[in-house]
Amino acid sequence: MAAVEQAEFSAELTLADEAATTVLAGAIKPVLRAGDVLLLAGPVGAGKSFFARALISALLADHGLAEDIPSPTFTLVQTYRAGDLEIWHSDLYRLTSVDEVAELGLLDAFATALCLVEWPDRLREELPTDALTLAFELGKTPGERQVVISSPNRRWLPLIDRLKEQSA
Repeated sequence: MAAVEQAEFSAELTLADEAATTVLAGAIKPVLRAGDVLLLAGPVGAGKSFFARALISALLADHGLAEDIPSPTFTLVQTYRAGDLEIWHSDLYRLTSVDEVAELGLLDAFATALCLVEWPDRLREELPTDALTLAFELGKTPGERQVVISSPNRRWLPLIDRLKEQSA
């Protein structure tokens, strides 16, 4: 029997500015739970870290919390707690080996925490197959960003459909 290729569900959005990126984070926030992985892809300056900070800030605010949310470029991982939800924000740009990912504890966190992973290509064969990918690109005008949100997992389909409707 031939293997069935998994369909990928996706939506392409134009974010006019940082405020639109913050709105996107707010739209995604309600469906997130422990064990979810968001893969944040794109070149330097495309908006990955801004999106992560907006999402983490919104999750913390739901619990009356406010924290400085630095980029984990040098620490590799920053963790937060929003109520019962543990949040891992990682920036894998400086990693050279998948073994380093395991040493960080990130692979274990995929099962127990909400994980936001910048530079997910560094995960190679450890890339979670059921993750939600947000691929950011610079837009045509200053401040504008294009983002393709996709996943092969049907769990994300209602969110992707809702985002498509809102952008139409």
